Amino acid sequence: MEFTAKQIADFLQGRVDGDENVSINTFAKIEEGKPGAISFLSNPKYTHYIYQTKSSIVLVDESLELEKPVSATLIRVKNAYESVARLLQLYESMKPKKTGIDPLAFISPKAKIGENCYIGAFAYIGDGVEIGDGCQIYPHATIYDGVKLGNSCIIYPNVSIYHDCRLGNNVTIHSGSVIGADGFGFAPSADGYDKIPQIGIVTIEDNVEIGANTCIDRSTMGSTYIRKGVKLDNLIQVAHNVEVDENTVMAAQAGIAGSTKVGKWCMFGGQVGLAGHINIADHTNIAAQSGITNSIKKSGTSIMGSPAWDAKGYMKSAAVFRRLADMYQQLNTLQRQVDALTKTE
Repeated sequence: MEFTAKQIADFLQGRVDGDENVSINTFAKIEEGKPGAISFLSNPKYTHYIYQTKSSIVLVDESLELEKPVSATLIRVKNAYESVARLLQLYESMKPKKTGIDPLAFISPKAKIGENCYIGAFAYIGDGVEIGDGCQIYPHATIYDGVKLGNSCIIYPNVSIYHDCRLGNNVTIHSGSVIGADGFGFAPSADGYDKIPQIGIVTIEDNVEIGANTCIDRSTMGSTYIRKGVKLDNLIQVAHNVEVDENTVMAAQAGIAGSTKVGKWCMFGGQVGLAGHINIADHTNIAAQSGITNSIKKSGTSIMGSPAWDAKGYMKSAAVFRRLADMYQQLNTLQRQVDALTKTE
């Protein structure tokens, strides 16, 4: 399917610089541009590519100032990165979706399946499961008894959703993820460790996306909560009774210990680790590989390090740390000079 620069600009409420009738039918990175493709420029590090790209159209910020002419037609928008995301969403929504139930899928006669759903070969749908309209359940996905899914969910291959968990609308779970496995609960005894039954569930609200091989444990009692709009990367561990509040995002290999509460609109880098039973305030930004052992009470805090502290203080200390060897030599030199002066008195 082809779109002209004018059609795209109208959709994005942008402005065309160049030929408004030029058309595109695919996407390409600006450094790998080709005729008939649309690219975008949002990172200043890639600005030099705009003068050599072969793409027919490039999305750019309104504020971009050119040093010389370009061959591509430009569409100027308020935010090029957000605009290309909107275009990709439109492109994805236009792809035909699979429907129908593969004869090799197992669906309990006690399950309820909504309209226009797809259930692939070897998927398992247990007793009492309720699946909303327009859901896509891919091959080898396993949905245990009593699970409820809202509308337009996508469950990719080899996902396991344990019994009684609840998913809202527009939830996407990528391959290999496990939702609702037992939380890590054991009580020490004279003979070892006695398992504490985990009788709660996992609740995932609307518009959540969960990356591949991520695990979200069911609660001991009550529910582990992933609130609406949360985005979790691959290989993340969310322990029992955790609550991740609205629109928080986490990069790969983050881990959250039990009963921790994470606020709204937080951003975690890769390999961030949170201790259990702490609270993280709204709009907290945590740099990659940081270790958080205490609650963060002030909204809008940025921290890094392990154990973590204020990001600016950490960076100042890191700058000093890199000079410690030289400072140590200087200190020894000064100490010898002091010792020599002391002997002469």
